[in-house]
Amino acid sequence: MKAWVLHDINDFTWEEVARPVPSEGEVLLRVRAAGICGSDIPRIYKNGTYSYPLIPGHEFAGEVVTCGAGVPKEWLGQRVGVFPLIPCGICTPCRNKQYEMCRHYSYLGSRQAGGFAEYVNVPVHNLLRLPENVSFEEAAMLEPMAVAAHAMRRVQPGTEDVVAVCGLGTIGLLLLMILKEAGIKKILAIGNKEFQKKQVLKLGIAEEDYCDAKVQDVGGWLQEKTGHNGTTVFFECVGKNDTVSLAVQNAAPAGSVMLVGNPYTDMTLDRDTYWKILRNQLTVTGSWNSSFIGEEGDDWHYVLRRLEEKSIMPAELISHRFSLEELEKGFHIMRDKTEDYVKVMGIL
Repeated sequence: MKAWVLHDINDFTWEEVARPVPSEGEVLLRVRAAGICGSDIPRIYKNGTYSYPLIPGHEFAGEVVTCGAGVPKEWLGQRVGVFPLIPCGICTPCRNKQYEMCRHYSYLGSRQAGGFAEYVNVPVHNLLRLPENVSFEEAAMLEPMAVAAHAMRRVQPGTEDVVAVCGLGTIGLLLLMILKEAGIKKILAIGNKEFQKKQVLKLGIAEEDYCDAKVQDVGGWLQEKTGHNGTTVFFECVGKNDTVSLAVQNAAPAGSVMLVGNPYTDMTLDRDTYWKILRNQLTVTGSWNSSFIGEEGDDWHYVLRRLEEKSIMPAELISHRFSLEELEKGFHIMRDKTEDYVKVMGIL
C-alpha cells in the first residue's frame, strides 16, 4: 500500500509500505477520508514524535475490509469512524471508563501507525458505526467535533448564559457550531483573521458579536458586550498566556473558564490574574480529548447523532480537499500559512 511516512523531523515521504495485517481484536480499515489536525504540523516539521518510522494521522474514517481473530464478522464492510486513543484498560481512569485520561495510552497517528495511508489497523473497540447519511468526510471530523463537544459538556452552559469563544481554529469554530445547536443564545466570538470572521457569520453569529483581536481592544469590547458583568463561560482555545489572562479578567463573578487550547509555551499567571480567580471565585478547568466508551451518552455518540440529524454541518468547514497522494500540498499550506484554511482533508 501507499502511505505518508515520517522518518524523522521534516523527513516525510509518500512511499510504498507493507499493508498491515490485523492482530487479534483488530480490523484492517480502508481509509476513505483523513483530515490534517493542527497538531500534525509540528509533529511532522518541528517537534517530531515518539518513534520512527511513523504514519501520522488521527482524524480519519473508512470501511472495514478484514477482521482479525476474535472480531465478529458483522464488522466486515462496515463504514466507521475511529476513536484514535487506545487506552490501557487497567489504570484508574480506564476502570472508571474515563479513557481520555488513560495513564498509559497509545494513539493512532502519533504513537503507532495512523490514517495517512490507504489502510490502517484499528482495535475493534475504537470503531463507531456510521449512519448511511453520514459521509466519510463528516466522519473524519468526528474527532475534532468530539473534542469541542467534550469542552462544552464539561461546563454545561445554560441557554441564557453569556458565552465567549476565543481562538477560531477548527476546534473553536466547531465549538461555535455545537454551542449554537445546544441553544446558547448569546455567543461572543474572538478571532484575528478576516476569513475567521466570514466563517463566524456563516455560522449565524451576528457581526456585532464578533471581535477582531488584531484591531480591537478585546477586554474593553467584552466588558461593553456584557454590561461590565463579564462572561458566564469563557472558552480559551488558543493556549497563550495573554488569552488565558483575558479569559480570567473577563469572566463574570462565579463564572467558568474552560481551557481548551494546547499551550504554545510555558504558562504563567501574574498576580492580578491569580487574584481575579480568588476574588471572583472562578471555576478554571481544562478539557482534554473526548469521551468514548462505545455507548450512547459519550461525546462521539453526541456529535454522531447531530451529524445524522443534520443539525450540525462540519463539512462546511472543509476548505481544501486533496487526494491522499497530493496531501503534501495541504501540509505545506498549513505549515507555511500560504492560504487561509480551516480543515484540510485527504480523500481516497
